[in-house]
Amino acid sequence: MAMSNLKLGVDVVSAHNLLPKDGKGSSSAFVELYFDGQKFRTTTKEKDLNPVWNESFYFNISDPSSLHNFTLDAYIYNNIKATQSRSFLGKVCINGTSFVPYSDAVVLHYPLEKRGIFSHVRGELGLKVYITDDPSIKSSNPLPAVEDTQVHMQSISNPVLNISSNVKTESRHTFHHLPNPNHPQQQHHSPVVAVPHQVTKYGADEMKAEPQPPKLVRMYSASSAQPVDYALKETSPFLGGGRVVGGRVIRTDKTASTYDLVEQMHFLFVRVVKARELPAMDVTGSLDPFVEVKIGNYKGVTKHLDKQQNPVWNVVFAFSRERMQASVLEVVVKDKDLVKDDFVGVVRFDLNEVPTRVPPDSPLAPEWYRLEDKKGEKIKGELMLAVWIGTQADEAFPDAWHSDAATPIDSSGVASTLIRSKVYHAPRLWYVRVNVVEAQDLVPTEKNRFPDVYVKVQIGNQVTKTKAVQARSLNPLWNEDLLFVAAEPFENHLVLTVEDRVAPGKDEIIGRVIIPLSTVEKRADDRIIHSRWFNLEKPVAVDVDQLKKEKFSSKLHLRVCLDGGYHVLDESTHYSSDLRPTAKQLWKPSIGVLELGILNAVGLHPMKTRDGKGTSDTYCVAKYSHKWVRTRTIVDNLCPKYNEQYTWEVFDPATVLTVGVFDNSQLGEKGSNGNKDLKIGKVRIRISTLETGRVYTHSYPLLVLHPTGVKKMGELHMAIRFSCTSFVNMLHIYSRPLLPKMHYLRPFTVMQLDMLRHQAVNIVAARLGRAEPPLRKEVVEYMSDMDSHLWSMRRSKANFFRLMSVFSGLFAVGKWLGEICMWRNPVTTVLVHLLFVMLVCFPELILPTIFLYMFLIGIWNFRYRPRYPPHMNTKISQAEAVHPDELDEEFDTFPTSRSPELVRMRYDRLRSVAGRIQTVVGDIATQGERFQSLLSWRDPRATAIFVTFCLVAAIMLYVTPFQVVAALAGIYAMRHPRFRHRLPSVPINFFRRLPARTDSML
Repeated sequence: MAMSNLKLGVDVVSAHNLLPKDGKGSSSAFVELYFDGQKFRTTTKEKDLNPVWNESFYFNISDPSSLHNFTLDAYIYNNIKATQSRSFLGKVCINGTSFVPYSDAVVLHYPLEKRGIFSHVRGELGLKVYITDDPSIKSSNPLPAVEDTQVHMQSISNPVLNISSNVKTESRHTFHHLPNPNHPQQQHHSPVVAVPHQVTKYGADEMKAEPQPPKLVRMYSASSAQPVDYALKETSPFLGGGRVVGGRVIRTDKTASTYDLVEQMHFLFVRVVKARELPAMDVTGSLDPFVEVKIGNYKGVTKHLDKQQNPVWNVVFAFSRERMQASVLEVVVKDKDLVKDDFVGVVRFDLNEVPTRVPPDSPLAPEWYRLEDKKGEKIKGELMLAVWIGTQADEAFPDAWHSDAATPIDSSGVASTLIRSKVYHAPRLWYVRVNVVEAQDLVPTEKNRFPDVYVKVQIGNQVTKTKAVQARSLNPLWNEDLLFVAAEPFENHLVLTVEDRVAPGKDEIIGRVIIPLSTVEKRADDRIIHSRWFNLEKPVAVDVDQLKKEKFSSKLHLRVCLDGGYHVLDESTHYSSDLRPTAKQLWKPSIGVLELGILNAVGLHPMKTRDGKGTSDTYCVAKYSHKWVRTRTIVDNLCPKYNEQYTWEVFDPATVLTVGVFDNSQLGEKGSNGNKDLKIGKVRIRISTLETGRVYTHSYPLLVLHPTGVKKMGELHMAIRFSCTSFVNMLHIYSRPLLPKMHYLRPFTVMQLDMLRHQAVNIVAARLGRAEPPLRKEVVEYMSDMDSHLWSMRRSKANFFRLMSVFSGLFAVGKWLGEICMWRNPVTTVLVHLLFVMLVCFPELILPTIFLYMFLIGIWNFRYRPRYPPHMNTKISQAEAVHPDELDEEFDTFPTSRSPELVRMRYDRLRSVAGRIQTVVGDIATQGERFQSLLSWRDPRATAIFVTFCLVAAIMLYVTPFQVVAALAGIYAMRHPRFRHRLPSVPINFFRRLPARTDSML
């Protein structure tokens, strides 16, 4: 999108259910728009509480780079002709981060907001807001600009100014002028703002101290303690920004590095650009050149180019300084031959003379070097090269071919695209809602019988059918909603087929409708979608003369839309990494930045055998929101060092970052594992459990459940930091619903969510599998917890014991009361009797005492708050002493392969039902664990909010009579439906955002 010609388009569509302000049960409404010092105004719709304008306005954007800092304000007023004044009906404020290109824009009905605390408003205003650079659009002529709020308020109350505004407005707006949908649009993204972390200063002696051994971190409490080998270990590594001690970075120099969460690694970078005037090596007078970059036992090879004496490669190789075994770099040009490659020439470099480059220094310019023969004499031909020493902060690092990701010369020695690092962006997913209403004038496939018809709807591999209806009038009625998942860009069409069930197992097609998804209407709320009639096309060729005789064709009545108000769930609901709706204009500003440094892995379990010894070719995958990242594959190494750093924007603290480690099975010969990448383990980090600005450096055990039991596959060392950019927005998020509004206004059933999630994961896996290098399907499914809903006796027992642990506190209180009644301790019993009599005499002290007690417990627990993100716990997961038969059942195929047909059907049904039960039990346990987390400082911000609330509530309840509190509580509970909202209340939203032990489930 051309930044110099950007305009903000606003379509004022309509308003709904406005407040009557003219004293006669109606209002004469008009809208005023304010943006960047410009002001527009619509026409006035007389005596209409549901006015329709359909008027378009275009604002100039003075500074596109700071567009996210602007707001669009829309004020709606009632025009009072008698006094030449106006009265306020409501306003809408839209943040600049919600502006989207025209192709993504939909009409959105915004609820009207109050101007002040005493304003009385109601209704909605329908707007379509978008960014466009269509040169055919000219900006509307604005009304006199509003300099500040005082001028704005004066214009509202000044009748003279209003008269002149009314006279000039009619010619200052443009009607129904929409941009050209074919011109290219550039999506607008709000920039990532990183907050620098606080630096703690220490003395010189502390900075020079030796690194401390890893500190063992106890998981939760003694009841959930697990073997030391499976526990989390806190480390104090020396990273790019300095040594990490107690979560703070101690800087040892003043130079700040972009990659301050990983250890600095030095690489020798060699950029092979091109060659010229190479000598002819073939009888044809040309050659097939390629370049071999060799240092010690490692080499990188470019692809060969046929018949080229002036070839261009432009390839970068990176050799790790740690693994270099030579002091001379050789860049050899060779001629590709069937038998033996011919030597053309060589360029040699002494590593002691190679320059060092540190960004933000400019990249090193490549130079021409004359080729030499094996004796060191100059020959014909030149090679353009750039050779320098840098770190992973270098721009060439992501696209380079790495020596630690390539095999030595003794093996293949050729780097592959399968081992390079890559950043992937998952496709934008939409829910497709197809409402099949009815059909008309169907032509039966057989005479003398009423057709038994149904509609089959298909998008790609997703197929759903309506119920079969016997069409006695040849006009069957279904009125069924069918749901699908689609990804942008839309590649598959929506295909609807009307079929007649002639006999069991025999269906005949009556007609078909094909609808391109790119033409389907998008919506971001629950407004009604207008239905359309579609002609049914014959599935086979029909005689032209026969078509001329037919006066009409069969029709199908449909409502089809792309629902953008939902968040498409494509991962386990317990570990969601993104909760934003599909429609971009509904997105809120980010609340912070998450930085992840993947340092290294140690003690990895060998996953394959090469040259008679066990080894692994490992890479890491991290997933958060739409962004997936994959590190380079470190070949033939059980203690690989990745040292790669990545950054994500955070929009909600109740989200989870997932990091998985995999063995690359695509290198070398195909093994017996079906050439699937093997899982080594994964780590989950919930954002809300991270303190702002703290650097978490831990060694996470990689735990995987095998048919023989739980195994530790190694340890993954990471550094994590969450920086908050808007503390107020983050605290406000805790009062917002967890999911977008549409999930509560038009919720899906559990069965629909499971089906749609399965389809969404398949679509994401298919799209990411087409990237280069591909992110394989088994990796996507493992990272998304694809099989978490299947039946497992182990998971069911784990959820049951979680539930028992939640109620253990109540059991302890009951046991204590029993001991009080039995006078086990006379002194305690007498004190309890005195407290009981006092509370009976003064009931107003009951609630203040309870809240004050919880406040004191929360303050007392602050010193024992967890200092680490939670990790998988084998004891909580019931993975330590699981029975072999239960493991065999958990790893059994679905459907089962160990029984006859009848038993198989019953067994599958039992597993399916039991999976639902296990989910319900787990959800109950989750609610109880959220109660426990109120005062446990697991989420430090939520506990701080609740502790402050307890203190305020204790004071307020202390000065308020108990009878008043009880009366207000009862009246509020029995309030009229008019005062109820369809969305969850603030306390419920706060409670649903609290963390639970689901993060520790294996």
